[in-house]
Amino acid sequence: MREWWREVAGLVLPADCAGCGAARVVLCAACRGALSGAGAGRVRPVARRAGPAGLPEVYAGARYETAVRAVVLAHKERGALPLAGPLGAALAAAVALTGAGGAAAGSGELALVPVPSARRTLRARGHDPARRIALAASRRLRGAGGAARVAPVLRLRRAVADQAGLGARERQENLAGALEVRPGGAALTAGARIVLVDDVITTGATLAEAARALRAAGLRADAAAVVAAPARSFAPVRGPAATRTEQKSCE
Repeated sequence: MREWWREVAGLVLPADCAGCGAARVVLCAACRGALSGAGAGRVRPVARRAGPAGLPEVYAGARYETAVRAVVLAHKERGALPLAGPLGAALAAAVALTGAGGAAAGSGELALVPVPSARRTLRARGHDPARRIALAASRRLRGAGGAARVAPVLRLRRAVADQAGLGARERQENLAGALEVRPGGAALTAGARIVLVDDVITTGATLAEAARALRAAGLRADAAAVVAAPARSFAPVRGPAATRTEQKSCE
């Protein structure tokens, strides 16, 4: 019931733009444009050259700053559920650069595997942000003619500490061995290329642990995609992603 009322309130009540505060609009055109995926590119974890061991290639749809940061937090922490659509657009753009793009374009099925949150965190928020954004991204990919679906096969196997305030090594130690594939999870991803998805990457510890959990179950993440990453984590790469990243850096 709580989530149903949030959906209705977010759709019908006037609100200020979650990104910049513009009056009487959930998300203004400029802030929506920041999540369009135009600046999508490959990223590396901050403070690391190669990232933690086992981290797959990671792509982000936008830079985690100013309006984008505000939108991510409004959706995640304040339950602004209608923002899942624009955030999903950025995630879909990142997925399209992962090398699983052929699957997204229709040459095979693509499974988006969201990183799970602790149950207590989900109860406090009243929704699952990563899964909701993944669902929005999969709809967008299907709308472009792809075969994409969300496969929530990961779960926490033990309690973990709040990651806020932890450094890269502390996060890695906190999450080591914390995730596992649900019973029957391998069947849910059978025949599909797997892309791990999350809202934001910082140190890469969470995505590395998710990739490890998949490997332990005989699965493999082809890549990872996130809505946003810190600006300094974007790295030049070859191909269309490099062109977009370089253009953005010159703006």
